[in-house]
Amino acid sequence: MVSSFQEALHSGKFVVTAEAAPGKGTNLEKMRHHVELLKDKVDAINVTDHQSSVMRFPSLGGALLIKEAGGEPILQMTCRDRNRLALQADLLFASSRGINNVLCLTGDSVDLGDHKTAKAVFDLDSSQLLAAIRRLESGRDMEGNSLDGGVSFCAGAIVTPEANPIEPQLIKFEKKIETGAEFIQTQAVYDLENFKTFMDYARQFKAKILAGIILLTSAPMARFMNKNVAGVSVPQPLIDEMAAAPKGGAIAKGIEIAGRMIRQIREERICSGVHIMAIGKEELIPDIMEAGELL
Repeated sequence: MVSSFQEALHSGKFVVTAEAAPGKGTNLEKMRHHVELLKDKVDAINVTDHQSSVMRFPSLGGALLIKEAGGEPILQMTCRDRNRLALQADLLFASSRGINNVLCLTGDSVDLGDHKTAKAVFDLDSSQLLAAIRRLESGRDMEGNSLDGGVSFCAGAIVTPEANPIEPQLIKFEKKIETGAEFIQTQAVYDLENFKTFMDYARQFKAKILAGIILLTSAPMARFMNKNVAGVSVPQPLIDEMAAAPKGGAIAKGIEIAGRMIRQIREERICSGVHIMAIGKEELIPDIMEAGELL
């Protein structure tokens, strides 16, 4: 079954996805609000899977919520918490409920999260999970056993184009595409000239690339990301621009910067679309889209 997101990827249009993080608990009202706000504005909504190794409401449950609300979900699946039996079972369940888009991730270390004594699994990595998905689509599980009822997914993965050195990322990028990635969402991109260099390399492959846009909310946030988030590099001129924002105007400046980047990516046709992340402030995504002239 072809999903509407998959159709958008191959239509030639500028694709826009957004990220929604489930809360920590069963109160889903905030997420429902964000889904209602976004479902008719973006091509798909990506549901995080225990982001930064913090235990939350499950991504599969969040994807079902989006589906029930009439939106198009992209199910994130990390390999950190489940072995190959559980991952394959979740994929069967997702497919049976009409969830046909999957973003495959290896997953953050448990040391980053709120359950530091948890035992990480990592039975598979993201490339192996992609291969498992394509195996399921052939009608067999990873051990070659026949399935009673098939699946079909639009499967993708991530890349970090600002990693330094970049060579290990390029090796992983090629492997992910070889094992079945149909689309690639990048980690946060702030240096568009550097991103253009990456795209000069990436265009030789068929996978559609969506540039990751993370909303900057303050100069200290930008400095923190430079210091603590691997593969993210906020150029000093952007930090200075955030620092020069008037009191109470940092978020508005961050929205302006994100919008400006989106416009440039779209006007110069640098890649196939954008993936917008406003971590903890998803209600601002429509403002970012408006600043980027997407609405």
